[in-house]
Formats: sequence, structure tokens, C-alpha cells
Amino acid sequence: MENYHISRGKHFYTIGLSYKKADADIRGHFSLTAESKIKLLEDAKNEGIDGIIVTSTCNRTEIYGFAQHPYQLIKLLCEHTHGTVEEFEKVAYIYKNKEAIAHMFRVGTGLDSQILGDFEIISQLKIAFISSKNAGVANPFLERLVNAVIQASKRIKNETEMSSGATSVSFASVQYILREVKNISEKNILLFGTGKIGRNTCENLVKHTKNHNITLINRTKDKAEKIAGKFNLKVEDYANLQSEIRNADILIVATGAHNPTISKELIYPKKELLILDLSIPKNVSDDVAEMENVTVLHLDHLAQMTDETLERRKQCIPAAKLIIAEVEDEFNKWLEMRKFAPTIKALKKKLKGMKDAELDFQRRKIVDFNNEQAEIVSNRIIQKIMNHFANHLKDDSNTTDESLELIQKVFQLEDATK
Repeated sequence: MENYHISRGKHFYTIGLSYKKADADIRGHFSLTAESKIKLLEDAKNEGIDGIIVTSTCNRTEIYGFAQHPYQLIKLLCEHTHGTVEEFEKVAYIYKNKEAIAHMFRVGTGLDSQILGDFEIISQLKIAFISSKNAGVANPFLERLVNAVIQASKRIKNETEMSSGATSVSFASVQYILREVKNISEKNILLFGTGKIGRNTCENLVKHTKNHNITLINRTKDKAEKIAGKFNLKVEDYANLQSEIRNADILIVATGAHNPTISKELIYPKKELLILDLSIPKNVSDDVAEMENVTVLHLDHLAQMTDETLERRKQCIPAAKLIIAEVEDEFNKWLEMRKFAPTIKALKKKLKGMKDAELDFQRRKIVDFNNEQAEIVSNRIIQKIMNHFANHLKDDSNTTDESLELIQKVFQLEDATK
């Protein structure tokens, strides 16, 4: 990307890992908290990186950024997570320049989501960009790219049925409960964790199970109370977690903790219990699944479930790809224009200098010289010349480099690439 004059970094990279090759445990090793994302951005800025975006969700952790080499970004990721370079190399992907751009379009439009058409990632991408901007590491390229991805995402939602029907990890969990649990309206349900996934799950539970015997627990109680008030549900203190688990038939865990919060000791072994762990990293200890009366499902299992909604969404993939191709092509054309922007700027400066010198000469030579009219006419001529050059460079992309070299040579534009 060095020819596009958009960053000090030589190339634009995407480095990351997702549900496709990394299981929940490995994704947990590379999961970033809100605080660690901010620290990573600060360290990136201190290292001279002028364009970087960081996202970390239950399905993927990714860094989009400019660097001399992708290892600069991999090193940042490993320094701010529990993951190692060796682990990363086994499951990771690295995309460069145009491929990195194309990957952001796939991710941001829901085509690469664990559940097809899950558009939550686009809001996470927006938030990630705002964080980068606040940290001073969001350049015009990243702003233009994120806006283009947002545009493609909106068009897919409006012009296709990719977002039709309710399907997400939270909805998939409720679908599983409806299918596998008899007399669901009579069961005691405990929801532990009221972040975004917890809130969505709660809403789906109330809507689809018709069960209002749902108890919410969150480390910060007032967050749980806000949600409970909306649906007229019960809230318990975090200190009562063990007693509430023992009273529950279904436990849904959606906390953001980086270590397991549900252990064997919290569970009564002689009572049947269904546990759905919607957290990354896993928040239910592995040995809980060994208990005789306990069934544990993680979000990776839930996301594999397909239904009619997903089948309908699959039919929208060709139309979605056409929209992405159109918006991505527009972005790449803008990027190509960036390639010759310094030359056009230098040419305009050169022509303006020639104009000023000529007008100054005519001003001294002609009596009652109309300076205002001469400025208007000469500026219009310069603009027409500039438009011709710009249109030529845009329309004939195959010879852009040769054309730029010729313009620089003819007009002696030594500072064109500075």
C-alpha cells in the first residue's frame, strides 16, 4: 500500500482467528477485554502504527492494520492476551492489502459469521473504529473502508432477506431449549450474565417460552434490574448464585469473565440441570460436563444448528455478494485515485505557479490590467486541465504508473510523492 500514500506502514493486513479453525478454548486464549483493547491501541501508537482496528467477539478476534510486516500485529495481539505465537500460527489467517479489504467486507456483512447473516458484528466494527479514532490510530483509509462496509451491510439488509427471521446465538439457544425441554413454561430458568448476549437471550426466552419464572443474576446488580424491570422478572444477588443454581432446571451462562465462573462445587449433583454456556472464553469448567445429571452445551454446538431461517438466508448469498462486489469496487476505485492524488496536487501547484508568474508579467505590461477577470479565467483553465488529467488516470488504470511518471517528468514535479 506504499504507493497509495495512506500510511507509514508498508502494507494493510488482517490477522486473526475465528470459529472456523479455532475452538472455544483457543478463542478464549486470544479474547481481548475492553481494557486490553485500549492498551493494545496505545502500544500500537507508541510503535508508530498510524492505522489499526481491533475487534474481539465470541466468534473471532481480529486486527486490521498497517505494518511493515504482519508479525508487528501478531506480537501486539499476543502481548495483550493469553495466547502464544505458536498457538496463533496453528489456527490463524493473515490477509494482505486487497485480500484484507475483501475479508473485512465478508465479516462486516455477516457472510463470514458463525450464524449466517448475524449482523451484530457491524456494530462491533463501528465501536472498534471509534476506539481507534479516540486513540489517534484511525487514518482516512480506515474511516473510508469501515464506512464502505457499513454501506454494504445496510444495502444487504434492505435489498435482500439476509436479515429476515430471528437467528443468532441467543436465539439458537432458545430454539434448543424449546425443542429439547418438555413443559418449558413450568421450568425454573436462571440467566447468569446480562451483557449483550444475556439481554438478547432474556428477550428471546420471554418471547418464545412464555415462561416468566426466569431469574437474573449479574455481578453488577443494577444492570440485571434494568432488564428485569422491562420483563417483570426476578433478580437475585450474586452472593446467592449457588442456591439459585441448585433451584434451577436450566442455567444460561453469558458472563464476560476470562476464567470459569461455574464450577462443580456450585451444582447439586442429584438434580438434572441443563447448562448453556454462551461465553467466550468458556465460563463453565470442563469437569462440570462429567457430572451424571448435568448436560452442558457451548455456543459452538448451538451455532451449528440450522433451521428454515438459515436455509432462506443461504439463498440470499449470491445477491449479497453482488452488493459487496459493487461497494468494494467503488472503494478500490477511490483507493486507486489516492495513488495519483500527490501527483495531481503537485501538478496543480505547478500550474498555479506558472499562472501567477504569467499574470504578474502581464500586470506590469498592460495598462488597466483586469486582475480579477484574469484570475477567474486562468483558474477555470487550470481546473479544466486538472479534470482532464484526473479523468485520464481514473479511466486508464492499466497505464496509471506510466502516466504518472510522464506527468512528473514533463512538468518536473520533484515533490509529487512527498
